[in-house]
Amino acid sequence: MIEFKLPDIGEGIHEGVLLKWLVAEGDEVQEGDSICEVETDKVNAELPAPATGIIKKLNGKVGETIYVGDTLVVIDNGGEFKIDLKPITEMELKTEVVEEDNAGVVGALEVSDEVLTNSDEGRLNSKVDNNIRKKILATPVARKMAIDFGVNIEDVEGTGPMGRVMKADIQRFYENRQPKSLEKPQKTDAGAVEGEKIKLSVLRKTIAKKMKESFFTIPHTVVMEEMDVTELVKYRDNIKDYFLVEKDIKITYLPFIIKALILALKESPKFNSQLLEEEEHLLIKDYYHIGIAVDTTEGLLVPVIKDADQKGILALMEEVNRLGTGARDRKLKIEELKGSTFTITNYGSLGASFGTPIINYPEVAILGIGRINKKPVVVEDEIVKRWILPISLAFDHRVIDGGDAGRFLKSFNKYIKDPHGLLLR
Repeated sequence: MIEFKLPDIGEGIHEGVLLKWLVAEGDEVQEGDSICEVETDKVNAELPAPATGIIKKLNGKVGETIYVGDTLVVIDNGGEFKIDLKPITEMELKTEVVEEDNAGVVGALEVSDEVLTNSDEGRLNSKVDNNIRKKILATPVARKMAIDFGVNIEDVEGTGPMGRVMKADIQRFYENRQPKSLEKPQKTDAGAVEGEKIKLSVLRKTIAKKMKESFFTIPHTVVMEEMDVTELVKYRDNIKDYFLVEKDIKITYLPFIIKALILALKESPKFNSQLLEEEEHLLIKDYYHIGIAVDTTEGLLVPVIKDADQKGILALMEEVNRLGTGARDRKLKIEELKGSTFTITNYGSLGASFGTPIINYPEVAILGIGRINKKPVVVEDEIVKRWILPISLAFDHRVIDGGDAGRFLKSFNKYIKDPHGLLLR
């Protein structure tokens, strides 16, 4: 018998939602056959059978949340009973982008090849106490929740298999120990809130977690500016359909913005960096992986244009189209959703002008692009019509000061207003 548990498939994934079973109890499976499909915050993954045998038991109902370490299936392989957690490391996961974040992705995942073991948490130091105590069985997500809530996991009674401490156990223990005076009063029928309850998707919960982490970790500061892009509008109007017949591509403003951004980043390297808090160092990155926030039906995903500084306008446009379509259709690989060094969010495509974007942590800044509008401006004491691009730059004030932001925007403005010179650099 083999007890197959949800393995740690990496990328910080601790739980998932069981989308569907691909086998039934009594079915014969071959090693590597897909047994179920699981939705995580990053991918939808089909998990392969760890061995050849007969499905004896399926654990979990479709739609339920399952955690790393939970038993998924029991397979009768004609051998001795054992727990198997490693098959994912030896075979390719069939994955697709989750229909949901700032963040999302897919493809073959890099997965830990280590069997999940119980940590030494909760074991007394033998030098202090000679009494040997039993290890505390707990899922990884429960251990993390215990740390976050300040709960001693040894005090929690586990309700999972073999007394394993589950996420719900930590939640219940934490709520029960709170002073009664802090408890929210129960609503009466007269004061009950009416409305439709909608369960949050895995992606939506992940977005909420990421935004909270970023907002409460980084002291955000936002600088806004309006830039005259009249020459860019004229140039783009002349070439927008240049590749329409040959490649079915219409040139937008975004590849020009990316090009100008990279040149500005090279002049202000701190904006292309990461703060290493524990080491008290600032890591300046010498590569330019630009994240592009993409609006999907379930939430924001951020696919990444790798080595964007090595691509021309057409190549950037092709990548923007490919990644945007892939994010909306859930066709991206997981590596295409990670590794960004700086992110652009284009709320102008939805008609907005200014915003206060939240930094894609652990980056140190994000550029918000508004809708280009024609406005009256003063040029050489004359009021003239010009095309104006609204810009919002949010930055980490631990790393970047207002003067740095001003110089960065000045540099960006220098490049974006001169498309002909931009293409020669």
